[in-house]
Amino acid sequence: MFGFNRKKIDRLDFIIAGAQKGGTSALHYFFEKHPHITMAHSEEAHMVKHPHRHFFDDEKRFANPPVDYDFLHRGIKFKRDSRVTGSCTPIYTYWRPALERIHDYHPGVKLIILLRNPMERAFSHWNMERDRKHESLDFIDAVAAEPEQIKQALPLQPRATSYVDRGFYAEQMERVFRFFPREQVLVIKFDDFRSKWRETLDRAFLFVGVQPLQSIENKEQNQINYARRMTLEERRHLYAMYEADIAKLEQLLEWDCSDWKRLER
Repeated sequence: MFGFNRKKIDRLDFIIAGAQKGGTSALHYFFEKHPHITMAHSEEAHMVKHPHRHFFDDEKRFANPPVDYDFLHRGIKFKRDSRVTGSCTPIYTYWRPALERIHDYHPGVKLIILLRNPMERAFSHWNMERDRKHESLDFIDAVAAEPEQIKQALPLQPRATSYVDRGFYAEQMERVFRFFPREQVLVIKFDDFRSKWRETLDRAFLFVGVQPLQSIENKEQNQINYARRMTLEERRHLYAMYEADIAKLEQLLEWDCSDWKRLER
């Protein structure tokens, strides 16, 4: 069990910035198990109990600089042996104003971004909203309705129903690199996190500045039973939307995303 201290920090050392349904909850869970890492708030408390402790929603706060950033650090319980402090809000890569605001807050902050097959991510997102009773449409109908919902949300972005829109990663990563040098950004493929979780986790620990743990148990996070599987027709429909973006992402990150392109499962 960890002991806790009260102290103040000027800035967070790292932020898990995306993408939703990409493994961020699992990474947050593992980071909380490390004695030298303090996570600013649990994900649930961060979004439910303290909804304004992040870089979106409270537009007035950021419209009137200089910004008092103490709101981001309020209530943090620092571990006694803590060496680095981070937070996890996976909408940041998607929410257009967030990255510039993060840069204004701390140009040297490290970012961790997990990217999942965008078709799988969209279906998982829809399934989560169905499970929460926030979505009544079937998947393909929800995808068809999304452009109008995006239009209605302007100049901001829809949060609950941005199933497809959140998966255009190339645009998001270009925005990341516009504000942060690549050496400050760790991009993790969701598939690697699942299949080589220990190796990937060790890399994440070293990236934020702590030594890997000698012993840690794997744990599946946020496992929601799907009402059904995605159909091949739905997968083909989504791939037609994502094909160009995936190709662009492969060039941008020097990744091989051929596993994302296999439509028959």
